[in-house]
Amino acid sequence: MNRNELNIMIIAAHPDDAEARAGGFAALCRRHGHRVGMVSATNGCTGHYAMGGGELARRRQQEARASAQLIGAESLVLDVQSNELDGNLYLRKRLTEIIRAFRADLVLTHRPNDYHPDHRYTAILVQDTSATLCNPNVCPLTPPLKQAPSFLYMADNFTKPWPFTADLVFDIDSVLDMKIAMQAEHASQMFEWLPWESGTLAEVPTEPSARRTWLKAERSRRDKQAAISFREKLIAKYGPAAGAQIQYAEGFEFCEYGGGSLRKARDAQTGKTPWFNF
Repeated sequence: MNRNELNIMIIAAHPDDAEARAGGFAALCRRHGHRVGMVSATNGCTGHYAMGGGELARRRQQEARASAQLIGAESLVLDVQSNELDGNLYLRKRLTEIIRAFRADLVLTHRPNDYHPDHRYTAILVQDTSATLCNPNVCPLTPPLKQAPSFLYMADNFTKPWPFTADLVFDIDSVLDMKIAMQAEHASQMFEWLPWESGTLAEVPTEPSARRTWLKAERSRRDKQAAISFREKLIAKYGPAAGAQIQYAEGFEFCEYGGGSLRKARDAQTGKTPWFNF
């Protein structure tokens, strides 16, 4: 991992999860020349109140592609029905092949303690690939990696059995609007399903610019709270003056599995690495 360009893969459960949890980081990585792949472990075909099945799956695949294209990332949606994901051997092998083919240096995913079974099993499947990615006798038709990638967990608010710890933090102020634009491409989720679930569907504007303003107000709250929660880490990384002014942030936790190169290279005082000095 001494080259400048990294292959960074985000493997999330549903077609919009990568943007919601790591869209700012993805945009920053693309800005700095890294390759980014965004993978959804399910097709999202159950996430709507008025449509489902193949029609919704195809729509969500198109939305995921459009979102990734905004930053020049690659998109892949696995044809697995949402709300039915489990930690089976077939999917472990499938993800092993996908991570190998991408030559991933870094993989981001959910933490395994999460309310949604699709999130939990995505995390478990990704973790389990750490034992297979360098083994030439597992999925032998796909060349193994010489070194397993590092794994990072995306942030959440769950506290049991342990709370999230931000080992790496990023100022996403400069890419917040792009993160919102990426999420806006997931119209079936952001403007339909999630508002319907929360009982606010009638509040969603119909005019495009008003929709974007509404979505930014709704979807930036997590990132604003992250900046508050990670303030000490942001100040340590960016300095007292700049760190105190950051309004929106994303943080990630190191997983103990994988190659660990990023973890070993991390400066314990600043949270910086040679690859992510932004």
